[in-house]
Amino acid sequence: MQRICKLNDIVEEAKEAFEAAQEAEEENRENASEDIRFARLGEQWDESDRSKRAREGRPTLTINRMPAFIRQVTNDARQNTPSIKVFPVDDNADPECAEILNGLIRNIQISSNSDEAYDTALIDAVTGGFGYFLIDVDHAYNDTFEQDILIKRVANPFTVYGDPRSTAADSSDWNVGFVSDMMSHGEFEKEFPDAKKIDWDGNYEVDQESDWYSEDSIRVVDYWKREQVDRPIVLLSNGEVIDEDVYEEQKDYFDVQQVFVENNRIVKSWKVKRYTLNGEEVLEEIDWPGMYIPIIPVYGEENWVEGKRYFKSLIRDAKDPQRIYNYWRTASTELVALAPKAPFVGPVGAFDEDGDKWATANTESHPYLQYDGNVPPQRQPFAGPPAGALQEALNASDDMKQVLGMFDASMGAPSNETSGRAIMARQREGDVSTFHFIDNLNRAIQHAGKIILDLIPHVYSGERIVRVLGEDDTPENVQVNQPIPMMDEQGQPVMDEMGQMKARVYDLTKGKYDLVVRSGPSFTSRREEAATQMMELLRVFPEAAPIIGDIFAKNLDWPGADEIAKRLEKITQGQPEDPEKANLVAQLQMAVDRIRQLEADQQEAAAKIAIDQQKLNLDRQKVGIDQFEAETDRMEAEAEIQKDLAQAQSFSPVVNYPFRG
Repeated sequence: MQRICKLNDIVEEAKEAFEAAQEAEEENRENASEDIRFARLGEQWDESDRSKRAREGRPTLTINRMPAFIRQVTNDARQNTPSIKVFPVDDNADPECAEILNGLIRNIQISSNSDEAYDTALIDAVTGGFGYFLIDVDHAYNDTFEQDILIKRVANPFTVYGDPRSTAADSSDWNVGFVSDMMSHGEFEKEFPDAKKIDWDGNYEVDQESDWYSEDSIRVVDYWKREQVDRPIVLLSNGEVIDEDVYEEQKDYFDVQQVFVENNRIVKSWKVKRYTLNGEEVLEEIDWPGMYIPIIPVYGEENWVEGKRYFKSLIRDAKDPQRIYNYWRTASTELVALAPKAPFVGPVGAFDEDGDKWATANTESHPYLQYDGNVPPQRQPFAGPPAGALQEALNASDDMKQVLGMFDASMGAPSNETSGRAIMARQREGDVSTFHFIDNLNRAIQHAGKIILDLIPHVYSGERIVRVLGEDDTPENVQVNQPIPMMDEQGQPVMDEMGQMKARVYDLTKGKYDLVVRSGPSFTSRREEAATQMMELLRVFPEAAPIIGDIFAKNLDWPGADEIAKRLEKITQGQPEDPEKANLVAQLQMAVDRIRQLEADQQEAAAKIAIDQQKLNLDRQKVGIDQFEAETDRMEAEAEIQKDLAQAQSFSPVVNYPFRG
């Protein structure tokens, strides 16, 4: 009875926390929904304006340029995949074990298709202002009790609610979190056969729609809760620090080893639980092994105003320029479309003959038209789309680029820059202006790495074989948490001074580790780039081939390149050191330094040339604008002259002058 009351308290507590989170995120979610519809669905016209123009038979063009800007940021992140690097931070940590952790994390990412989770979260952040991905623990295979860590994507960011009291940029201080999921009635009954189909408000009526219940599905929610707890730890005589309860469980073992407690203290820790709820009851309760809520947000641009947190997407400030661009492109298109409908001008009575045909002459094609009078009617000349409309469209396009900080060079379009280095410099400017989105993704992945590091000692605690991946994605099975006999180069066991076989233990449960996240090209891209640069070096300095031959072969993308590298390495190692080789190494270093200096000089010269070229292009552009305006004025003047001549020919009277003689 006491437990039932406690679970009821959990439901009420979850409802209060959900309402607080809902209220705090309401404005951000409204703005995000509007941004996504604007950028992805092309809803860029006010509905009243669209309806009015539709009734009048006028177009409402939507030339959506937002997806191109979004893809520029997200695809740039895809080309520079963030990687997690683990390193030891205390005496109990092992550098070799750190490499095992690196390989294990890489395997977790690859087996979980983490790229999908990262890409989806970043796209949501760039488009709407926020996105999410999750970390979960599940059984590795159907026929095993061993568990693995998984990284899962959140397809719909609106199904996640965070802690409204959070201030950390990476959400590491979340104490509550919600993830909702819609389940069909059949799925709900199969997974929770004894549960009631009740929505969040406790309403039993099937025909009444709500956020949590519908005729076809019912919504359940995972309620994550984190509480601070006291954790007693002890210092053992062998220098090991463990939890007091672990020491009590293994006290007999420590007594045999003559290991005793030297000191103890209370430390602050965290306990996380996950409750699966419907509107009235707790469907499932799970003790989470980690100390963080495994919901990782990826934010867009973060702003604090009067104690309230706001998130902005990339395109939010560019919506007005996009609307203006649509309007003026629509206006110019409308004017061009109306050009064939320009009316005919003629004297009174000229259209009496074939009047029905003349009434539709500007919209239909007729084989012939008859007219009265000596001068045929003239169509109003078309002077082309007004220069003002085109100029306003260009201004709106420039406004979009200025607001987004992404110019033609960044988008791969022709620009004023002519040299390759000038184009790369302008591309870097665009990358810098949007780098905070990619940096926020890196921060989120770093937090995810900390969550994984925190979970590994609990999930991979027993003796087992885990798969690890090298930087080149080469798989390897490693035994962890158990002694592994050490072997020499001949495959024979290594013995210590006492004649005992030496063993190596990769203990994932001991030691403290930290991590960093680095962004850059993939290992394959870096290897290809290194091989290309080394090939250029060998062309300039062939004497370096015996020195770097094995490294050069290792970076080649050939079948058997690794075997070639090993053979070259053995040949190089078998050769004794001599003064000539040392001299070659010194010359190689001098050549490398000279190449770097030449590259620096070239960059400086290219930058100066780019600045001069930019000034020249601006002058040319100004001249081109002046010529365009002059040509526009000339065409308008000619049109007015033709109009006046036509009117004069149609209406000028015959004048008889008297004879003088």
